[in-house]
Amino acid sequence: MPVDILFRDLRQTLRNLARTPGFSLTVVLVMALGIGATAALFTVVNSVLLKPLPLPDSDRLVRAWEASPEHGYSHTAAAGGTWRIWHDQNRSFAQLGVADPWELNLAGAEGQLPEHLDAEAATWQTLGLLGVKPALGRFFTQADDTWGADKTVVLSWSLWQRRFGADPGIVGRKLLLDTQPYTVIGVLPKWFQYPDAHTQLWIAISPLFPPRAWDSHDSHNFTVIGRLKPGVSIATAQEDLSRISRLRAEQRPPNDFIDDAAHVVGLLDADTYKVRTLLNILFAATGCLLLIACLNVANLLVARSASRRREAAIRSALGGSRGRLLRDRLLESLVLCTAGGAFGILIAQLALQWLLSRRADLPRAASVHLDGTAIGFALGTALACGLIAGLAPAFADRHDQLLNALQDQSRAVSGSRQSLRFRRALLAVEVALTVVLLVGAGLFLRSYQNMHSAELGVSTARTLTMGINLPYAPQYEKEARITGFFEDLLTRVQALPGVQAAGLADRLPGQGEGTDDGETIAEIPMPKGTMLDIQVRYVSPDFFRSLGIPLLHGRTFTADDRLEHGRLAIVNQAFVRQYLKSRDPIGLHVNDLNTGPEGTTDPKNEIVGVVGDVRSAPASPIEPIVYFPLWTGVRSGPTLFLRTTGDPLAMATTVQKVVAGIDRSVAVTDLLTYDDLVGKNTAEASFNATLLSVFAGLSLVLAAVGLFGVLSFLVSQRTAEIGVRMALGAQREHVLRLLLADGLRPAVIGLVLGIAASAGLTRLVASLLYGTQPLDPLVFVLVSFALIAVAALACLLPAWRASQLDPVAALRAE
Repeated sequence: MPVDILFRDLRQTLRNLARTPGFSLTVVLVMALGIGATAALFTVVNSVLLKPLPLPDSDRLVRAWEASPEHGYSHTAAAGGTWRIWHDQNRSFAQLGVADPWELNLAGAEGQLPEHLDAEAATWQTLGLLGVKPALGRFFTQADDTWGADKTVVLSWSLWQRRFGADPGIVGRKLLLDTQPYTVIGVLPKWFQYPDAHTQLWIAISPLFPPRAWDSHDSHNFTVIGRLKPGVSIATAQEDLSRISRLRAEQRPPNDFIDDAAHVVGLLDADTYKVRTLLNILFAATGCLLLIACLNVANLLVARSASRRREAAIRSALGGSRGRLLRDRLLESLVLCTAGGAFGILIAQLALQWLLSRRADLPRAASVHLDGTAIGFALGTALACGLIAGLAPAFADRHDQLLNALQDQSRAVSGSRQSLRFRRALLAVEVALTVVLLVGAGLFLRSYQNMHSAELGVSTARTLTMGINLPYAPQYEKEARITGFFEDLLTRVQALPGVQAAGLADRLPGQGEGTDDGETIAEIPMPKGTMLDIQVRYVSPDFFRSLGIPLLHGRTFTADDRLEHGRLAIVNQAFVRQYLKSRDPIGLHVNDLNTGPEGTTDPKNEIVGVVGDVRSAPASPIEPIVYFPLWTGVRSGPTLFLRTTGDPLAMATTVQKVVAGIDRSVAVTDLLTYDDLVGKNTAEASFNATLLSVFAGLSLVLAAVGLFGVLSFLVSQRTAEIGVRMALGAQREHVLRLLLADGLRPAVIGLVLGIAASAGLTRLVASLLYGTQPLDPLVFVLVSFALIAVAALACLLPAWRASQLDPVAALRAE
């Protein structure tokens, strides 16, 4: 087609659309919402799940875990001894290394404040196997990665720029990290942000662990990363490591903590597996919303085509071809949808900013941005929707029926019955998709409600929490010094005005899963090599009283319950129910097993009390827990909590000054109220429910608009019929019921189809729900009532207007 004809047709299309600004703006807005939401989620999915990692030959990078099919474990961190024999005996890897998250306190210098930094502790091979080269200096060597070696550090590009002003002389300078001197040996390139942008430092891992840690096969601490040899598949590598683990397990005494298999996945899949299902579900939800928007636009264009049917018939009678008429309709649809796509890109940008502000913890979040691929996707989607919606009128009316419009006696020719049936079919599909989204949103909302209302078993009101991270420094190598620090801290905090109670714990209820250890009960025989895998907590003496956890039997800990005075333990009700049945727990002994290279077993811990149950996280079930006195196994980074008489956050600065008054090198992290701390564990569920609810709400509005439009169109088409009925004695109530039934028919059909589709699809989200079944009857019933109610309201106005028609005026108009 000549370009001048195309431009002439385009000008004519723009003039036609300008004559109906309400219609044009409605179509553009509907498409902008659908395309904007879909483009935003496509950007996230593409950036997080589909784009290769920005590392050389990233498809050969994998992560390996230990596994035990017999015990149902498929993702267990590797023990040091396991990594060593994997490294020495494998046939599949060009390189195999370890990289584990670490935290360090960087001392202030030249007027700078101290800073708590995220780091990675890695074997000397790890940065090399990732394919990265230093921007400055060098990386670790085997000499750096040895027990007793001088400590070295590699800086991230952002830390080097921000903290050290991009000083090229940084290499060779010594920094105080956890009060220890570390020599800077290199700087990472700007593009390297693994495992995420928060990682500011890399340090050698072997100087942090004694040599025996690399001989242990049952202390699972390390994350293994490897680069496959060319041509080696992930399945082959997994079988190779599993072979090594099986041989190792056969050569050692039976032990539930020694695994006999391996699990290997691609590094990209390993980094994103926790959000993969969620992102796919959200992307599918936006696809539903886009399809609903497209169907709505198709419905509007069919109605517009029907209202211009006489015009089309005249053009056809004057020699206008079917192709020319179809081209005009397609051009009109493409213009509207392309404009919607352009505005949709702006909406996508705003949506991405909101999404990333709510989910800054999303893997690879730094790489999520609108790029050429995302913009191309948005415009391509707009063109596809324009073609689909533009062809819809062609299916609604056959060309050979157009001339019938000229023979029609009515002045208000609005379209054929075929057009009306087609619009009803589109609307039924639209309603069905809306039901699917509403059911999904309802399930996630119910799941979040269950999670949010789950009783933790503690009182969180007016409580401030913060992490206290002692440096890995000589002054804190002995437990007596660590104990002294925390005792002094508790004494000072408890004496502050406005503090009702304070305590310490290595993990607070609701903070998330903590440490689990192998335990046995001395008085209950167990088969050799078996043990109980139980949650373990270390708490200060006032822990239970301060958090309102009831003492049910025996006593709690006192300040005198120290290691030198014997080992004690407190258990919760779940422990008694599951392991002791009706037996009195007081006086029984729990063995905390530590089956290391030497096969040692700790002394018995006498049970002195039973306390109420608590949840480790809002979405976790009640589990058996054994509590030990903090002073017998104090950790370097427990959480301090204090209940106040007023606003807890008002005490934050005061407590920080108390910590600094004891040791200025100690960092305080995550200053949060207890409610906010717990809220971090429900943030994902809240986000999921919010986003799906927004999509479902938009789809419900679009469905209501579609229903309103269909019935309004029906009323205009049946004006004469309604006038005749009323002239012959039909009551207004009868007309109202008749039209409501016509309008609700596609809604009911769509509801049935949507319920059936939802019953099958909701099983896909079962793993993301808490306390909610995929076929929750309450959700399905509420969705059904809500949709019928909205449909009835959408149909009521045009039906009521029709029932108020003056039959004489209606017949005279005809």
